[in-house]
Amino acid sequence: MEQLIDGAIERRQAFVAESRRTPHPKNAFRLFDGFREGAPRFVLDVYGTSLVVFDHGDPEEEGAGVESARALADLVISKLPFLKTAVHKPKGVRDPILRRGSLLAGDEAELCRAIEEDGVRYAIRLLLHHDASFYLDTRNLRAFVREQAPGKRVLNAFAYTGSVGVAAAAAGAKAVVQTDRSKLFLNVAKDSNALNGLPVARPSFLAGDYFDVTAQLRKKNELFDLVILDPPLFADSARGRVDLEATYGRLVDKVRPVVGDGGLLVLVNNALFVSGIAFMQSIDAIVGQGYAKLEKTISVPEDCAPVTDDASEAKLPADPAPFNHATKIAVLRLNRRDARRAS
Repeated sequence: MEQLIDGAIERRQAFVAESRRTPHPKNAFRLFDGFREGAPRFVLDVYGTSLVVFDHGDPEEEGAGVESARALADLVISKLPFLKTAVHKPKGVRDPILRRGSLLAGDEAELCRAIEEDGVRYAIRLLLHHDASFYLDTRNLRAFVREQAPGKRVLNAFAYTGSVGVAAAAAGAKAVVQTDRSKLFLNVAKDSNALNGLPVARPSFLAGDYFDVTAQLRKKNELFDLVILDPPLFADSARGRVDLEATYGRLVDKVRPVVGDGGLLVLVNNALFVSGIAFMQSIDAIVGQGYAKLEKTISVPEDCAPVTDDASEAKLPADPAPFNHATKIAVLRLNRRDARRAS
């Protein structure tokens, strides 16, 4: 394992060097992707001075459990002493409280609470959810949104903790609406706004079911220049079902009417079991209806999708090609029959 970690650190020298340059590092990056780098049980992410150990092992298998994760964390911290705390997140357990994680090293008070990416600050709550409250694999999407957002109206659907919407607001968007079913997650987005000196206005944060919120926006004839659709793998509500394999097209249909003429709709599908070809076929079906064209695709950054010897890679449930990662991102440009524009 030590040899694998050494190789991973070498591949991320730019990130590691940045963290070593300052006594209080604020950058965030994927240090080790075991699925691609020879140990599929573990994925290691760095948030400032905190290490997050995502453990995909079977809890019932021999050698599984917190002690092996602690040994790995100790190894990494010995090599990267700027890391002061570590969290273990077992992905295979059913208990949602256990999945939020537990400390492997350091004190909870020392856990990273904020990171910085390209000059924008983001609140981090490492024990809030089974994820780390900030998705590293959408870094390039945030960069794209920052380029597109100035002077535009932006809707971030299934916002989670709102990093994409915060990126838009920090770049000078005319208006940003963040919507998610969880008020708890949206509170993190509000904290991120505050970190950047951005307003925290109630109309910008809509807590509610996706189907209800999009219906309200349609009823109000709201239009946006840029809409991001990044749904979870699966969710049920009284109004509808989210299923990245079976209902993605329906999710698009609900939000398409609020995209202004010439506006952009960003589609994200991070399902491991949905192949890149299948996702492209669903996009072709949308384009075939005559109201959209594929503008571009967005790759996942190299620290999250390292290029390694094929022999070290674990086989994924579905091949993400032509995308470089299971997080597949496509940008569509839409047109409207009524030619109404958002701004």
